[in-house]
Amino acid sequence: MNSPVPAQPISSVQRVEQALAALGIETSIIEFAASTRTAVDAAREIGCDVAQIAKSIVLRGLQDDTCVLVIASGASRVDEHKVATLVGQPVAKADATFVRARTGFAIGGVAPVGHLGAVTVLVDEGLWSLDPIWAAAGAPNAVFCLSADDLHRIPEIRVGDVARQT
Repeated sequence: MNSPVPAQPISSVQRVEQALAALGIETSIIEFAASTRTAVDAAREIGCDVAQIAKSIVLRGLQDDTCVLVIASGASRVDEHKVATLVGQPVAKADATFVRARTGFAIGGVAPVGHLGAVTVLVDEGLWSLDPIWAAAGAPNAVFCLSADDLHRIPEIRVGDVARQT
């Protein structure tokens, strides 16, 4: 009698692909030979403006250990004080171990969807002035294109002003 073959775990990129399909976001994931880990790297590989990169910054709630994912334009800096006000507690940058454990992604590949655990997703309101935008797709060399309005399909996102004024 043959024993069942265990299912192969899916990659983080496949997890993002499945999450996008479940949300009805029709797009293709593009994987590059070069890194798209930073907004500048991604814009160079894609051939778009840095502002069109929807960068992902993972913060840690200091009171209850919440995972907070901030999605902002690659041309913006995130204001942690504004984020703290929106989530009701102080926050700090998360380390690589926290990011991987809570989202299932490595830093540089954190997607806005397909997380392994509970994640509070904050989207900077400034992204709606950009179209199309590009986001990480689960790996430091993978991206996908979407409209800013597609961000509204992400369950329970919160939209606010999280960009630092320069």
